[in-house]
Amino acid sequence: MDTTTRPGGTRSAPGAARRTRTFALLGSELALVFRRRRTWAMLGALALVPVLIAVAVRLTTDGDDGGPAFLGDITNNGLFVSFTALTVSIPLFLPLTVGVVAGDTVAGEASHGTLRYLLVAPTGRVRFIVVKTIGAVAFCLAATLLVVLVGAAIGAALFPVGPVTLLSGTQVDGWSYAGRAVLLALYVTLSMLGLVAIGLFASTLTNVPVGAMAATVVLAGASQVLDQLPQLDWLHPFLFSHLWLGFGDLLRDPISFDSFGSNAVLQLGYLVVFGALAYGRFASKDVLS
Repeated sequence: MDTTTRPGGTRSAPGAARRTRTFALLGSELALVFRRRRTWAMLGALALVPVLIAVAVRLTTDGDDGGPAFLGDITNNGLFVSFTALTVSIPLFLPLTVGVVAGDTVAGEASHGTLRYLLVAPTGRVRFIVVKTIGAVAFCLAATLLVVLVGAAIGAALFPVGPVTLLSGTQVDGWSYAGRAVLLALYVTLSMLGLVAIGLFASTLTNVPVGAMAATVVLAGASQVLDQLPQLDWLHPFLFSHLWLGFGDLLRDPISFDSFGSNAVLQLGYLVVFGALAYGRFASKDVLS
């Protein structure tokens, strides 16, 4: 077996060296994503969504009548702020922030002139694409968990907290609902995988990050518009946004993972197809910057 010699006389297999480089690259990518002021600004904007919802409901509803029907769950139980904030964020705010992060993956490195040096490291183009994808998915998970945690905190501060009535009519305690809230966050993160893959592919087509970001966000909006047209009902099951709001099964007793599984198959399909397209484009791309 071929080995490489480390300083001090010890020897290591090339596979171990490759794994070390991969983890180093992944750590560098995660640090890059979460050190940016833009990332913190987007996370801060997402955190404001549950805060604004909770404050608006608190100021505009009367505790005696529970306010408008669609806000009754929040006024009766502050834990529902998390669920409401996720529901509000999915159509616009999350796709917008995810589009920015995914669209910047490759084009951002090219625009800053660091792409060539990363590939010379040696990094390898497959490893580069995989690490960039993981970095974007990590942002999705952080964003959704942040919305859930901030929603729970502000809801508990402004409204009563107690047993939660699920869509099936049964009640669960706060800890059981917290577990379901984590599942909701995982569902929403999973829902963004297709958009991440599309953004990654768009990012390989240009050296201008803003162009890739805009294309990704526009496609997210277009998919949702097409999903609302009854004339295209044959197309709906294939749209990556079709099951974004299909997490109702997670709020039933017992929990059903049917929608979770269907959404996973749909998003992983987009991830495989557009991930392959991104690699195909990137593998044949002349990296000059």
